[in-house]
Amino acid sequence: MSAGTHYARSDAKDWALDNLRGACDVIIPSFTSDLRGLNEAGIRHDVRRNMELGYWGALLVSEAGTTMAEMRQFMEIAVDEAKGQHYFLLHGAFDTVEDIIAMTKDAEAIGIDGLLLGHPNSFYPKQTSDLTAYLRHVVDSVDLGVVLFAAHHFNFDRLDPSGYPLEALVEVAEAENVIAVKYEVGRPGVIGTLDCFKAFQDSKVIVSDPFEANTPLWTELFGMPWMGTSNYEYFGDAVPRMLNALLEGRRDEALEIYWQIQPARTARLGEQATFGGANFIHRYLWKYQAWLNGFNGGPLRQPAMKLTDPQMRRMADALRRAKIIDSVPTDFDEYFVGRNPA
Repeated sequence: MSAGTHYARSDAKDWALDNLRGACDVIIPSFTSDLRGLNEAGIRHDVRRNMELGYWGALLVSEAGTTMAEMRQFMEIAVDEAKGQHYFLLHGAFDTVEDIIAMTKDAEAIGIDGLLLGHPNSFYPKQTSDLTAYLRHVVDSVDLGVVLFAAHHFNFDRLDPSGYPLEALVEVAEAENVIAVKYEVGRPGVIGTLDCFKAFQDSKVIVSDPFEANTPLWTELFGMPWMGTSNYEYFGDAVPRMLNALLEGRRDEALEIYWQIQPARTARLGEQATFGGANFIHRYLWKYQAWLNGFNGGPLRQPAMKLTDPQMRRMADALRRAKIIDSVPTDFDEYFVGRNPA
């Protein structure tokens, strides 16, 4: 075990079963106004705000133009600010598999709790065995607990009509340091997700459906204890409160929260549909949605989709209708400055 590790590789599954309970959102790095470096005050602010809202922890997003050195600095700042009171996952989305492995080893030493395993953009498996070999290579090369990640934007429909072959997940999850599966393919419908939950229900691997609208279903059927990762911070503290209420048997209270945020939920989904096919997450929009709930905000580096006044107005008005914020901001430029300008 390195200095930062909370558990040995052989104990990863048991550690996860004891500690993965709650909602995991995302923290996008904050930058200085000239975009030449990280904004440490902004990052620390976001960690504190995340803790205030009751999240289990956060995914530290790597798809925001950070260098490898800056990503290490981002992790160090977050871990230092949390002082052992918050969990973090490394967003394992880098240019090469070697970069993913190297950064994961750094994350372990720093004190990050797990890896959400993505794929380099150039990775193009022609058959399921290619995908399985890739996953096994990364998992076997690191000691940190790994969350396998099945998503449509990886372009694996040629391997399986669901978008990600379940058999690859099941096979690789036998490794002692695979702790969870984030499953968000097979849409429309939830049959693929149902089969994923069934495939792992007698194992020590936790399954997470990150779509918060499905939370009541999976907690009722399978007791899903942990969910993420997604930009739940748009809803303030509603998602962790809803999940906790469901897990504690307070279903009526949970459904009251569920329907309260329906205006924001539908607006969020509608906005995402406007850039469907881009295979690129609108990080500027996500960071703005977080800013509406007290996070730092501030500028982001290229490449990033543009953020428009109509988008900002629609997202804020949906939160107003959901009674999460009191009013729509009148000065959108304040978002681009951030709460802790540097």
